[in-house]
Amino acid sequence: MKYNFDLSETDTEQPSALTSPSSSTPKDQVEWLPLQNHPVFTTSISGDDGAAHSSECQMPRNLMAWDGGTRLYFWDSNRQCLHRISTRLGEPDPSSVLAASPSKVLQTDVQLSFAVSKISINRNGSAILLAGWNGLCVMYLYGHTSTKDNTIICRTVSLGSEIYFNDDNAMRTLQVLWHPYSDTHLGILSSDSVFRLFDLSSALGQPEQEYYLQPVEPGRSRNAASICPVDFSFGGDHLWDRFSVFVIFSDGSVYILCPVVPFGSVYKGESILEIYSDAHTFGRKSANSKAVSNSNLAIYWLEATFPELAHQAAEGGNLSALRAQPYALFDASISLQGPLRRVCHGGDEDSGVQGAESEGRAVSFLYNSVSKDSILVTAWSGGQLQIDALADEIQPVWAVGSPPRLRVDSYDRILGVAMICEPIPGELSIVKLDQPPDHTVWLGHPPPLLRLAIVDLALPRNRGSGSLISMFVDPLIPERIYSLHDGGIDSIVLHFLPFSSQTSGKDEAMRTPSVHPVLSTCQGESFSPSPLCGFVALSDSYGHSWIVGLTSSHECFVLEMETWNLLLPIHVDMEKKPTSLEEPREIDIPAIISKELLSGPKVVLMPTSSPGLRSVAADSIEGRSTLHQYFKLFHENYVEYAHKVYFEIKHHGPHLKKIIDDQHARLRAAQQKLLKVEEKQEKIEDRIDRAIQRRGLLEERLQNLRTLPGVHKKPLSKAEREFKLELDRFSQVELDALHSSIEALNARLKRYANSPQGNLSSQQRQISGRRKNYIQDDQISQLKSSIAKLSLVNSENTKKVKLVESALRSHESIS
Repeated sequence: MKYNFDLSETDTEQPSALTSPSSSTPKDQVEWLPLQNHPVFTTSISGDDGAAHSSECQMPRNLMAWDGGTRLYFWDSNRQCLHRISTRLGEPDPSSVLAASPSKVLQTDVQLSFAVSKISINRNGSAILLAGWNGLCVMYLYGHTSTKDNTIICRTVSLGSEIYFNDDNAMRTLQVLWHPYSDTHLGILSSDSVFRLFDLSSALGQPEQEYYLQPVEPGRSRNAASICPVDFSFGGDHLWDRFSVFVIFSDGSVYILCPVVPFGSVYKGESILEIYSDAHTFGRKSANSKAVSNSNLAIYWLEATFPELAHQAAEGGNLSALRAQPYALFDASISLQGPLRRVCHGGDEDSGVQGAESEGRAVSFLYNSVSKDSILVTAWSGGQLQIDALADEIQPVWAVGSPPRLRVDSYDRILGVAMICEPIPGELSIVKLDQPPDHTVWLGHPPPLLRLAIVDLALPRNRGSGSLISMFVDPLIPERIYSLHDGGIDSIVLHFLPFSSQTSGKDEAMRTPSVHPVLSTCQGESFSPSPLCGFVALSDSYGHSWIVGLTSSHECFVLEMETWNLLLPIHVDMEKKPTSLEEPREIDIPAIISKELLSGPKVVLMPTSSPGLRSVAADSIEGRSTLHQYFKLFHENYVEYAHKVYFEIKHHGPHLKKIIDDQHARLRAAQQKLLKVEEKQEKIEDRIDRAIQRRGLLEERLQNLRTLPGVHKKPLSKAEREFKLELDRFSQVELDALHSSIEALNARLKRYANSPQGNLSSQQRQISGRRKNYIQDDQISQLKSSIAKLSLVNSENTKKVKLVESALRSHESIS
């Protein structure tokens, strides 16, 4: 992990007169600067109003977006405009990111009436979402250039203003996301437990699809935390996950809507054919009649939604893409599958929805598809991340007998769909690991969860309302998840994936995720966070990854992230015995001079000679031959050895000099470090003395505190702590939910009471006037009874709170 807050002055050699092909700015006016030094961030310093707005609304902010290529977008809250910045990743060195200056300024063609707290770009980079607490707009990024201030005026349209932001409605948007398989569809989850899909290419004020979520079964009573949605996420590119919507509620329960398909969205033909053949193979051929019925509904829905699918499967065609046609079953609504429960080991039953390790309430949710695994990450207000994996595949489930409401045109073509989604009674079953596939496939059971880890981010505990946590997936390494919170940024890397590890043939033990702090915004020991208002992860085709952040004062920073060898396992040789202290360790000395030279010249073997050799004259033929043999042996051993010694010493001379210089340099560095240690020793001794004095003062203060009367209070029991935790959730969630429900019901009652009765035609009034009056009277009576029930629940909860307070007071008085 490398930090790149600032670059050295040597970066001034960057190209200053180059421009991207898509830029219309003249070449002599474009200057390439480090991204963190761009004038857009150095001049935009007024971000306090947005931060205060975010803290009031408990809504995470993100004023930066990336189109996946070379363009970075930044919303300037001060000037109320959008900056489009062209970037060069990894230039001039892999740790830096260059940006073109000046940036393109994009302005909305209408005046925005709300403060933008989040921006998000669609798949093809043609439109960007501007979301705020009390407004939603979509800004199209291609417009006409204004001659007054050289800005690009872009068409901006409002989205769902009549539904979410009128005066008679108390609803608020909880999450807004672009659909991953459509460039014009947006999904919105609101506080009235309704998930809506809007199509920007058709009606902007009216949703294309509406799903009314009712997680509580009729006739059963549960707390308000289980019916308050918090966040949602679309599924990834894996089997039926691409048609799924994951919704999480405040108590941590996760539900699935499947299938949900935007009208006109495009999918890979190979992927659709895979799930089509899977339904034929494992569904229709099953021995269970229920599995056959569910698979028949899925096959019928696939053939009607993708008409080319049946023809392709029959004739063996190869369609690269399939477009979804508007379709919905006329006599069935999508079932709300859940809540998802943990998988069981053997005979142990795990009927709990959330883990006991999590504290507070669920605040955000993330779906991540890694190879063959579907990972679900739930963030809790107490600072924990609950990481689970789907232990089985998702399959579509319909509730037959609950027809949806369709909106059609004059040619009976479907324009919109609305349906009530609730769990099917009795469909929640416990799935065990040792259960055969025949007992789970296509039976309509929600897929179980396999708990991978509980990650504690160790956030400060003195946050009264809990922490806001946002999560992002690394675009280069899907196993890495970035967690953005009030304390900074953390990186979580998953080292164990159940299905992917099994498919790759790795027989590894389950490894816990590794958590690394990337950036800390807490200054000092006291918790004074500087929350970030912008975050985006960048990557290039060469395997480099960066994260770009924006502080509340609009200061930009760039961090290069480690990518290579990040997922490699650490192998430890358990069989290698440690060396004992008594045995000296052998140190490998580099071979400066070869062993052949150190051993000396070879032993000279005298040639065999006759006994009469001494009497032979030197100038004779025998004497000359003998002398020649002696000279030859001497030359082969001593002269050649001397040449080898000379050559090797001459060759290794510079190398020896370099080694000696390195040793001298290390010696000088060690001496300097010793001098610094000696200089700091006095300061360390002074700090130790102050620490000892501080410890004495703290001990004296502790003795004084022990004499106080409240020290001897008895700690709360386990049941009291659990009840107190339930009360905390009640105070944070249930009262707000009840108030918002009462306000919504009052607003609906006013609209029904004040609606004119004479706007109907005379023919409809004659035929069904009396019947509709009865229906309106029944609805008004139902609303009144609902308000009375909510008031009764509110009064009962108030009595419980008073009882708990009186019990606590009695415990204090007794102690």
